[in-house]
Amino acid sequence: MSYSNLSIWACLPRTQRGQPIVLGTDPKGKKLLYVHANSVIIRDIENPSIAEVYTEHSTQVNVAQYAPSGFYICSGDQHGKVRIWDTINPEHILKAEYQPLGGPIRDICWSPDSQRICVVGEGRGKFAHVFMMDTGASVKGDLSGHTKAINSVSWKPTRPFRIATGSEDSKAAFFEGPPFVFKCTKGDHGKFVQSVRFSPNGERFATGGFDGKIFVYNGSSSDLDKELGSPAHKGGIYAVSWSPDSKRLLSASGDKTCKVWDVESGDLVADFPMGSDLEDQQMSCLWAGNYLLSISLSGFINYLDLDNPSKPKKIIKGHNKPITRVGLSPDKSTLYTTGVDGTVTVWDVATGDNDRIAGKGHGNHVSGLVVKGDTIFTAGIDDSVKYIDPVEKTYTGKSISLGSQPKMIAAVDDGIIAVTTQEICVLKDDKKVGSFPISWDGLCVSAAGGGNDEVAIGGADNLVHIYALSGNTLTEKKTLEHLGAVTDVEYSPDGRYLVACDANRKVVVYSLPTYEKFNKIEWGFHNARINCVAWSPDSLMVASGSLDTMIIIWSMTQPNKHIIIKNSHPQAQVTSLVWLDNNRVLSGGHDGIVKIWSAKF
Repeated sequence: MSYSNLSIWACLPRTQRGQPIVLGTDPKGKKLLYVHANSVIIRDIENPSIAEVYTEHSTQVNVAQYAPSGFYICSGDQHGKVRIWDTINPEHILKAEYQPLGGPIRDICWSPDSQRICVVGEGRGKFAHVFMMDTGASVKGDLSGHTKAINSVSWKPTRPFRIATGSEDSKAAFFEGPPFVFKCTKGDHGKFVQSVRFSPNGERFATGGFDGKIFVYNGSSSDLDKELGSPAHKGGIYAVSWSPDSKRLLSASGDKTCKVWDVESGDLVADFPMGSDLEDQQMSCLWAGNYLLSISLSGFINYLDLDNPSKPKKIIKGHNKPITRVGLSPDKSTLYTTGVDGTVTVWDVATGDNDRIAGKGHGNHVSGLVVKGDTIFTAGIDDSVKYIDPVEKTYTGKSISLGSQPKMIAAVDDGIIAVTTQEICVLKDDKKVGSFPISWDGLCVSAAGGGNDEVAIGGADNLVHIYALSGNTLTEKKTLEHLGAVTDVEYSPDGRYLVACDANRKVVVYSLPTYEKFNKIEWGFHNARINCVAWSPDSLMVASGSLDTMIIIWSMTQPNKHIIIKNSHPQAQVTSLVWLDNNRVLSGGHDGIVKIWSAKF
C-alpha cells in the first residue's frame, strides 16, 4: 500500500486591486517565487507545470524572498512573523521563526552575504527592522525616517552597503551602514512609493510610485540621477525590476502596460500593452535571467517578449480562487476545472499546460460540471446551465434557466439532470422538459446510465433518494438513510454499485439492484465532512476527499484496507476528485491547486 505525489499544478498569485505583489527569484533566475493566501509557491520559470508549495504559515503570507546564497527563503506574513526555511530538502525544514514587526510585513531583503535580513511593513511605531538570520538578534542602527508604513526595501548588493526604502508617506529614504543610520529622504514622488530596487551592480537604485513616475538615483550617494519618461506611466507604478546587466529597467503599471527603459540614456526601449480590461492592470514584474515576467490583476503570469512587445510569448493561467469541480474529457487527455469566481480552466493532462475558457460565463460560483461527448455543461448560482464548445474553448452563448439554485448536474443518456435547492430538473434539447419539486435541499446527483434508468440524489435530509427516469418523468423508488447530509453520490463505471458520502464522515457503498450495503466494515476514517467521492475506471477503488485535507483510497477487493493521503492540500479542503486511470487520481482543492497522485494496494 503506497502513494506518491506525481505533479502539482500551482495556483496563480492572489491579487487585490491597489495592492502591489512582490515577486522573488532564486540567484540563478530559474525559479519564480510568489505567495497565495497561506502558501508560498516556488515555480519553475521554464516549465511552469513544475512547482513546490510551502504551507506552514498560520495566516496570509505577503512576501517571500530567496537568500543570495540560494539555500534559504525568508517569508513574512500578515501578523508580522517571518519564517526562514531551507530550499534544498522537499520538506523545507524550518531554520528559524521571528516576530520583527507588530503588523503586516510588505517586503523583505537579504544582505549580499545571506547573514542579515531587513523587513519592512506596518508596525506599532516602527516600520523597518534589520536582524541576524541565524540568531534573530537586532543589527545596531536606526531605520526611522518614515512617518507611515513602508512598502518596499532594497539592500545594495556591493560595498559600501546601503538600504533604500519606499513608503506611503510618498518618500524614499536612504540609510548608510551597517550599523544603519538614516542619511536622507527623497521627496520627488507625489504619491505612495511602491517599489524600490538597487541595480545588481549596486551603482544605482530606482523608485516607482503611484504618481506614475520612476526616478533613478546614485547607489552610493543617493543623488538624483534622472527621471525616466515624463511621467513613465499614465497610472500608478506597482513594481520595477532591473535587468541582470544593470543597464535596463522593467516597470509594471495600473495603466495596463509594462515598459522597458534604457537607464543610461533614459529612452523607452519597449512598451508592452497588456489589454484594455480592468483585469489587465499590471500588479508586479520581474526580470529573471532571460525572462521578463509580469502579473495581471486577473492573476495571470505573462511572459513578455522583447522582440515582439505587442503580445506576450505565453500566459500562464489557472485559478487563484478555490476550485469547485473537476471533469475529464472522454479520452482522458483534457481536464476541466471550475472555480468559485465563475472561471473554467482547461488543462492538458500530459503536460500541465492550461488555458481559460473564454466568453460570458456564470460570473460567480460554478456548482456543476459535466463533460458529455463534444459539449461541456456548467451550472452556476446564477440559476442557469450553460454550454461550452471544447474545440473553440469558449462559452457558446446557449443557456437554460433553472428557476432555483443548482447544486450539481449529471449526464443521462439523452440529456442532463440538475438538482437544485427546490426541484429536480430534466434538461433535453436545450430546454427544461421536466421539473419535480422537492421539499428538501438537493445536494448531489448521479445517473446510472448504460441502460439502467436509475438516478440517485443526495439531500440535506440525510437521505439518498433513488428515482427511476422514464422519458421525461422521475418516480421515487426508495430512500437510503445516512447520519448526516449526503454530500456526494456516484454510480460505479461497471453499473454494479453506488457510493455515497456524508457530512458524518462516512463512505457507504451499496450493491445494485437491491441497494444493500456492500461494506460491512464502516468506512469512516475521515475527521470531518466528506466533500467528494470518485470511482476508479475498473470499479475496484473509491477515492474520497474531505474537509480534513485528506484523501482516502478504499479497496473494493480488500474492504478492510485503505490508503490515507494526509495533508493532500495543506490547510485547504479537497473539493473534487477524478481518476485518470486505475493507478492515478487527480484532486482539486480549496487552495486553487490541482494535484495528481499515484496509489496502489
